[in-house]
Amino acid sequence: MRLTKYSDFALRTLIYMATADRRCTINEIAQSYSIPKNHLVKVVNQLASIGFIESIRGKGGGIELAYEPSSINLGEVVRATEQSFDLVECFSLENQCVLTPSCLLANIISQALDQFLAVLDEYTLEDLLAPKVTVLLNLN
Repeated sequence: MRLTKYSDFALRTLIYMATADRRCTINEIAQSYSIPKNHLVKVVNQLASIGFIESIRGKGGGIELAYEPSSINLGEVVRATEQSFDLVECFSLENQCVLTPSCLLANIISQALDQFLAVLDEYTLEDLLAPKVTVLLNLN
């Protein structure tokens, strides 16, 4: 299984925003990750329309997480941003494979995809963040 760049950009955008813990701009995220701004605009628009992030217009505007990182499930993000999970031809509506009537591969691939998504469902955006370290100083 390989995620599209679109899903990768979506996940990286969410990670950036969660790490920054403030309102961000598309320009700063695009520059930080060397992602073309026009690609990121599409990703951000979808993340906002789905409800993972909020977009604030005007002076002082930007984008921010709509929920705490612990409430954003990775499986949900990937399902929302991947256009297709047709890993083999027989998964698609345009299936032309002559082996389809007797092939067992589709069932195995389907199980693998289910497991892939099930693992992602076990994690949230918070799980992708570096642990915050509290430094205690002994001033005695």
